[in-house]
Amino acid sequence: MSTTSIIIRREYLERVTKKSFIITTILVPILMLLLVALPSIIMVFATGDTKYVAVVDDSGLVLPALHDTDEVKFFAATGSQSETLANDSLYGMLIIDSNVMQRPSVRLITPHAASLPVENAISTQVSKIIEDQKLKAYNIDNIDQILQSIKTDVAVQTIRTSDAADEEGENQSAVLAAALGGVLNFILYIFLLLYGAMVMNSIVEEKSNRVLEIVVSSIKPQSLMLGKIIGVGLVAITQIVIWVAIMAVITTALIPMLMPASIMAESQALSAGQIDVASAVNDTDLLMALGMLSDAGFMLKLLGLLLLFLVGGYLLFASIFAAIGASVDNLQDASQLQMLGMAPIMVGIFSSMAVMNDPNSTFAVVMSIFPLTSPMVMMSRVPFGVPAWQLALSVGLLLLSIIFMVWVAAKIYRVGIFMYGQKPTIATLYRWARMK
Repeated sequence: MSTTSIIIRREYLERVTKKSFIITTILVPILMLLLVALPSIIMVFATGDTKYVAVVDDSGLVLPALHDTDEVKFFAATGSQSETLANDSLYGMLIIDSNVMQRPSVRLITPHAASLPVENAISTQVSKIIEDQKLKAYNIDNIDQILQSIKTDVAVQTIRTSDAADEEGENQSAVLAAALGGVLNFILYIFLLLYGAMVMNSIVEEKSNRVLEIVVSSIKPQSLMLGKIIGVGLVAITQIVIWVAIMAVITTALIPMLMPASIMAESQALSAGQIDVASAVNDTDLLMALGMLSDAGFMLKLLGLLLLFLVGGYLLFASIFAAIGASVDNLQDASQLQMLGMAPIMVGIFSSMAVMNDPNSTFAVVMSIFPLTSPMVMMSRVPFGVPAWQLALSVGLLLLSIIFMVWVAAKIYRVGIFMYGQKPTIATLYRWARMK
């Protein structure tokens, strides 16, 4: 067994056998699903009590048209303002001036803390009442029914016919593609920062303990660096493969089992192009999401590209973090140089947010091909559909950048692990990289 493979085995087993790794690997996918459902759960249990509001309507137009909701119930005020507000069972008093039609403003007087649902309910109802009163001035019979009859919601169904789609085209939703791209982008961001910093911290700790001086007596510094990068990288791949397996079981097996058969059948029909969005009975976004998640071929392609750019991005940035770790003596100094590795990742994240609005713009294409930002930006574009030549060019340039960065990082690592007591600058790192 070569010395490099020994380092890889040690770095890998040291991390995957920890209880923290096992616990987080199993719990994180479950927690992610819970976080998705958490807003709905909170809304169910966080509904407040119904508020009772006394109304003083000097206009005589608003109070008769107000109707009770789950948030607020209205009734006419019978006493003075002080007497009404002294009633602990009331939320407050709504005062409507006689000129509310000309000056659409009302006052809500309450001794309690402001309640956004109550304010929204009042604002919505009073606005609608004033609008109805203004419409009546035009003396058009059944105007409410006319307005309701002409109200139309247009559903947009995008059919891809480019080389990024199959020959029959594919139904797409820009919102769903953007959401999926955001999730993939977030996964890349976490893994690149987490495991890149793990490589850096490991080197800094061993250097500060003078362990590296002993290790490099039996192994070349370049082989030691590669062993650490590959070993930690295998940990990342192991974790994400387990996550992918868990999520695949949930999306391809559990979701079809839990969803009603009629919804799944309609989702499959929509994905196959047998019906259009206008003919769909259920919510089209839900149907497209189910079709996307239950499409095994699409998910395998997506996850394969995620692994490809995850590995490529990790090797690129882990090399940068390894060079930083070898050049400093402690974690405090490392944090100052860490921005060299974090800055391109942050640029990629912010660029990904921008390209979601127009995934085929010149800016989006350039940033998805530029090696330092391509892992994040390309994964944001993939759900929208990316031409094969752009994918190939992005992967090719990323591979060349990895080779170059590993070579530069190895030269800095070779010199830096023996340097103590000085805070290196960018100029120092450049000089170390040029040493023969």
